[in-house]
Amino acid sequence: MQVGAVIVAAGMSSRMGDFKPMLNIGSISIAQRIVATFHQAGVAKIAVITGYNAPLLERHLANNGLVFLRNEDYASTQMFDSAKIGLGYMRDKCDSILFTPVDIPLFTAMTVTHLIESGAPLCCPVCEGKTGHPLLIASELVDAILADSGEGGLQGAIGRCGAEMLRIPVDDPGVLHDADTPADYKALLQFHNEQLIRPELSVSLSREKPFFDEKTAMLLALVDETRSVRSACQRMQISYSTGWNIIRALESQLHFPLLERSQGGASGGESRLTEKGKRLLGCYERFSEALRQQASALFEQYFRDEL
Repeated sequence: MQVGAVIVAAGMSSRMGDFKPMLNIGSISIAQRIVATFHQAGVAKIAVITGYNAPLLERHLANNGLVFLRNEDYASTQMFDSAKIGLGYMRDKCDSILFTPVDIPLFTAMTVTHLIESGAPLCCPVCEGKTGHPLLIASELVDAILADSGEGGLQGAIGRCGAEMLRIPVDDPGVLHDADTPADYKALLQFHNEQLIRPELSVSLSREKPFFDEKTAMLLALVDETRSVRSACQRMQISYSTGWNIIRALESQLHFPLLERSQGGASGGESRLTEKGKRLLGCYERFSEALRQQASALFEQYFRDEL
């Protein structure tokens, strides 16, 4: 099952008095921590909905292999409007979509895995009798959510989407802890400092030096999706020249072309992956997922009684 994720980070953080997504939890920011958790759980397709301070946040997260989508009307709309941007983008790219606002950063990769493995079309984690985030929404439910009146926000739309919410019990208080106010943030920091160590895996292919990693894979996937190197670079917040440098360096190491290009015309030229490029990308994604599953099992085997 292909799983994507949507992180809504478009709000103005008015109650916090500071820009929540970039506040640190440990050595990394709130936004970086959510991305890292999704990656640890094997979720590769992640869209971040930005709005307030969008350029700043997009630069901050630019090296994480993400897609950035903007809610330009963030000051006059609600979280539901940002959620619709992300869900609409993801609905035809995966089977299920994980959803969370950016101010709930401490749920674990194990919780994400439990949600995915439940097989439910709609589910959420429950800890200490309370529901939390992230939610898991089957792509087949997204059209109903997008067409909803929006009364009651996302919660109301989900309640009317035609599927019953399955509540998944988890031993993970992180699904409940948000960072809405300075007091919440202080409690969040305390909770974080009490948490266990977890494994994180970064997968690269190398010759004399690494040449294919998660960022490279995301660039190729977006080029094939948008049919444009420029559009792919814009969504990743990297420069056009950087994108082409990555592609050329990759082709020089692989000794075969990755892109097919068509010229000009009324709608401009297009770029798409060659068949060999598509196979390479698919192999990398499956290889990365298998390694992450093995790493989690080995971590449990060797560190279970030590940490």
